[in-house]
Amino acid sequence: MYSESDLQAAVEANVLTPEAAAAFRSHIATVRAAPGADEESFRLLTGFNDIFVSIAAVILLVAVGWIGESIHPTLAGLGVAATAWGLAEYFTRQRRMALPSIVLVIAFAGGVLGSMIGFLVKHGEDIFGRQPADATIALLAATMALITAGATWVHWRRFMVPITVAAGSAALAATAIALILAVVGGADEPNVELLMALVLVAGLGVFTLAMWWDRSDRLRQTRRSDVAFWLHLLAAPMIAHPIFHMLGVTEGDDITSAAAILVVGIYVLFGIAALAIDRRALLVSALAYVLVAMTQLFREFGAVELNVALTAFVIGSALLLLSAFWQNARAAVVSLLPANVANQLPATVSPRPAS
Repeated sequence: MYSESDLQAAVEANVLTPEAAAAFRSHIATVRAAPGADEESFRLLTGFNDIFVSIAAVILLVAVGWIGESIHPTLAGLGVAATAWGLAEYFTRQRRMALPSIVLVIAFAGGVLGSMIGFLVKHGEDIFGRQPADATIALLAATMALITAGATWVHWRRFMVPITVAAGSAALAATAIALILAVVGGADEPNVELLMALVLVAGLGVFTLAMWWDRSDRLRQTRRSDVAFWLHLLAAPMIAHPIFHMLGVTEGDDITSAAAILVVGIYVLFGIAALAIDRRALLVSALAYVLVAMTQLFREFGAVELNVALTAFVIGSALLLLSAFWQNARAAVVSLLPANVANQLPATVSPRPAS
């Protein structure tokens, strides 16, 4: 019910002493037989009221957007953004409700972007003609993404909701990709391989940013760890999808046995990386692809009727075992890393002293 951010806030408000908070963390780690940071916790719900408020907020935001759309497409997005900001002043800034804050951040960013899209839908043809050049389309997309990123930065400065940094990073990544497409051309129908490569590079950039936030809170006791969590959640599919797309897993056809084995091998590497950084997002994002690959392998070995069941059994068992022995597995992985690298990772495993 209480996150590390809540404990840190209680310490800052002098409700708890640092010693009492540390003793509480130690007690929970003993009860769970795992360090608190190892749980990779983040606050999503403080109670059912979070769900209740989120549902009500979504209903209100949809209504505001609908009414605005009937007047002018631009007003739909502006109305949603303004309403989301106003609701955040109470439910985020005063009540500090987790799930409604996440919903309102997404609604605000979507409203800002939607207002610009609505304006283009209404007036774009008059300004840019019926068939604007590909470079123009890409530049417009980059401009809208950059404005959205700026708006999320303002929202972050006001409300400090951890997911906001991920939303802004996604907008900045979209800006960079659109600008590159504007330079090379083909923004209307971009080369898929080029687009996947750009998404992969952007994903690696977001992953680097996530590690920077993680490194600033190695004990995972502040809001910075929550920011890193959402950044890892954004980076994981941006890294996994392009890689498996290049292997043909996303084509919909049966992949070759060699490609299937390669997919499983990459998933193992993802698992090692996940253990090292103590984040599970990569494993979750790549799970669908490895399920497809394992199903193909079992089909190749003749288990046609039970290939799906066998795949689910193997993957499910492996992930449960990994979860049960996460600490031991992570200790083994971190022990193989150079000391200067291990000392930069989350401190759920005691780092080795630098020689």
